[in-house]
Amino acid sequence: MSYTTDEVHFLLDHDAEITAVAGAITRDHAMTKATAVKDAATFHKHFGANGRAVMELCASRTSAQGKLPHYWLMCHDSAQQATPLAVAQQRADRIHRVCGTEAIVHDVTCSIGTEGAAITDFGMAYHGSDLDMSRLLMARHNVPTGLFSQADALKRASTSNDVIIADPARRSGGRRITKPDQLIPPLPQLVDHWRIATTTAAPMAIKCAPGLDFQEWDGLVSVVSVAGGVKEACLYTPELSEGLTREAIMIGVDHSVDILNDHHDGEVPAGDPGTFIIDPDGAVVRAGLVQHYAAREQLWMLDEHIAYLTGDRIPQGRSGFRFIEMVGLKQLKSALVAHGAGSLEILVRGVDVDPDQLRKKLKLKGNTPMAVICTRIGRKGVALICHAREHSQK
Repeated sequence: MSYTTDEVHFLLDHDAEITAVAGAITRDHAMTKATAVKDAATFHKHFGANGRAVMELCASRTSAQGKLPHYWLMCHDSAQQATPLAVAQQRADRIHRVCGTEAIVHDVTCSIGTEGAAITDFGMAYHGSDLDMSRLLMARHNVPTGLFSQADALKRASTSNDVIIADPARRSGGRRITKPDQLIPPLPQLVDHWRIATTTAAPMAIKCAPGLDFQEWDGLVSVVSVAGGVKEACLYTPELSEGLTREAIMIGVDHSVDILNDHHDGEVPAGDPGTFIIDPDGAVVRAGLVQHYAAREQLWMLDEHIAYLTGDRIPQGRSGFRFIEMVGLKQLKSALVAHGAGSLEILVRGVDVDPDQLRKKLKLKGNTPMAVICTRIGRKGVALICHAREHSQK
C-alpha cells in the first residue's frame, strides 16, 4: 500500500533515524518474509504508529537496489512500478540530444520522479505532475530541482512545455492491456490532448508495455532491456525519432549500452545450424530487429519467421549454446539419454511445448548439463540439442 501524506512527512522528518535503525537490523539479519514479525516489532518500538510505513520504506529500498538510488523515498507499489533509472537516462539522453539543454520537459505521470532525476541530470528543466499527493511529496524529495504540481494526466497543468513524457496505466482489472486504445488514458486521446494543449504541438515520449501492438504508431518504437529483461517500450513522436522507426536498447549488468536500430541492414538468409545457437536479447525480438541484429553480428536465421539465430561465434557480451545435433521432437528423449544429459535448460519458440511438462516427461538421470531449443524450421517442429549455455569472451 502507499502512504498517507502525514506518513510521508514523518518519513522525511525522520530519515536519518530510519537509516540508522534499518542499518542495525540488516547488520543483524536480512529482512525477509520470515523475519517480518520480528522486524515490525522493532520498527514499532522505535517509530510507534508510523512503524508500518517505515518498514515498507526499508523493504522497498531493499527491493529497488540497483534500480533506484538507496536514499529515495518510495513505497512498495511505486518501487515496483518505477522505471529503472538506467532506462530513464536513455530517454533523457534522446530528448537532450534532439531538444538541447534549454528544453522544458513535463512528465504528466511523474510518480516518485525517476524521469525527473534523469532529465535534470542532463541539465534540462523538469515539471512533474501526478494525481497522488503522497507520490508528489516523495518526488519532491527525490528530485529537489524539479517543479511539481497535482494534476490529472489530461489536465493542462502547463502549456509552455517543449516535451511531454507520459506513462498511461498498462493494466485493467488485473489484466495487461495489449491495445493502445485501451490504455488508461487511451493512447490516441493522450496524444491528441497534448498535441493540441501545447502551443507548439510538443513532442511526446510515451512509456508502454513491450507487448503492445505498435503497428499503427507514426514515430519511433524504442524497446529497452536491462540485464536481458525487457522493461518497456517507449513511443516517440516523429520530432524525437531522428528518422528511426524501431530501436532496441540493451543495458548490461555492467551498465554497458548497446543500441540497435532500423538504419542497420536488415536482411540475412536462413540456413543450417552453425557452431552456436543464439537467442537474441528480448529488446531485439520485441523491436522486430532480429534480422538487423543478425546482419550486424554476422549471424543467420534458422527460419526466417522464428527469432533464433545461428553462427560461428557468440556476439561480444552475450551468451549462446554450442550446437550438437538436431532431432525431431519425438526423438528428443532418446537423444538426450545417449548424451548423458542431466540438468537441462529448455528454450521454446514457435512450437507448442511447455518447458516444465517436457522436463518432467524426460526424467533425465545423466550428469551432463545441457540445453535444448525446441522450435520450428519450415513446417517441422525440431529440437536443437546443445551444450550448456556459455558466454562470449570479452
